[in-house]
Amino acid sequence: MLFPTSLVGSYPQPDWLIDRARLAGRFPPRVRARELWRVGPDYLAQAQDDATVLAIRAQEQAGLDILTDGEIRRESYSNRFATALDGVDVDNPGTALDRSGHPNPVPRVTGPIRRRHPVEVADLKFLRANTGRTPESPKTVKITVPGPFTMAQQAQDDYYGNAESVAFGYAEAVGEEVRDLFAAGADIVQLDEPYLQARPEPAKQYGVKVINRALEEAAGTTAVHLCFGYAAIVHDRPAGYSFLPELVACGCDQISIETGQSGLDCSVLAALDGKTIILGVLDLNDMTVESPETVVARVRRALPYVPSERLVLAPDCGMKYLPRDVAFGKLTALTEAAARLRAELG
Repeated sequence: MLFPTSLVGSYPQPDWLIDRARLAGRFPPRVRARELWRVGPDYLAQAQDDATVLAIRAQEQAGLDILTDGEIRRESYSNRFATALDGVDVDNPGTALDRSGHPNPVPRVTGPIRRRHPVEVADLKFLRANTGRTPESPKTVKITVPGPFTMAQQAQDDYYGNAESVAFGYAEAVGEEVRDLFAAGADIVQLDEPYLQARPEPAKQYGVKVINRALEEAAGTTAVHLCFGYAAIVHDRPAGYSFLPELVACGCDQISIETGQSGLDCSVLAALDGKTIILGVLDLNDMTVESPETVVARVRRALPYVPSERLVLAPDCGMKYLPRDVAFGKLTALTEAAARLRAELG
């Protein structure tokens, strides 16, 4: 299929599940933020299941070709996995600067980083079990895991002594998770690595190396996502990525980038020859729902540099902070744009 459509990862959580105003009024949490949930601990898992089904159904109704669980069970894209590891003290957090330069409580690394158990496998199985397609005609499903480089940047190291070693520690844990997710039925596993863009100098030193370590023995399609930050938090976009062509050496199959809000010069994508590009074409800073014509025009900017068979269409970033009606409208415009492009170019 030409121009398959997908979320980057997250979909808006319902207001009855999480305090969305409180979530939007702070930086994305790096340690647990249980105070954000509106449902008590005894019923939280049940409520998260129900909200995940709603997110899956919204994607199906909008016509997406690749489904995620919407990251409904997460307070942020990274903290659920990052706080489930051994060697990390989350009860006595450290401090690190966020990508915007503000200090934020973060996990404190106090010993060898180890994954004590699968973290997202049950989420993947729930997603697979609740897609609307029959077992004979399953839907393509994707699940996201925070990347090792980003988690190392979002931690205070009190054990390893250098950031590269911390990142390789996280890479071992992520690699185990990736292998288990494919064994459990994932079609695509995506590593979220926004700090490649935020911290380009250390990224150029060891970013690709630690991602490649995490993706060793991956038994399916792998993706890496990097962006300029949530539009609700980081409003201004630079002219281009500070780290992107380097990913041609990455072992991933797909690279997820944003162009909708930033108006990115897509000629940079020519340097990623051989990679499928998950092309962000929905501006999440604009509460206006784009017309399909606007989305098609954004896709056309990439076509001189990436063959149509190597494009997946998506929002710029996670849709977590959008109103649900706006998110659904944007996804519908995305799938309509994809249909028009297929009719024209297919």
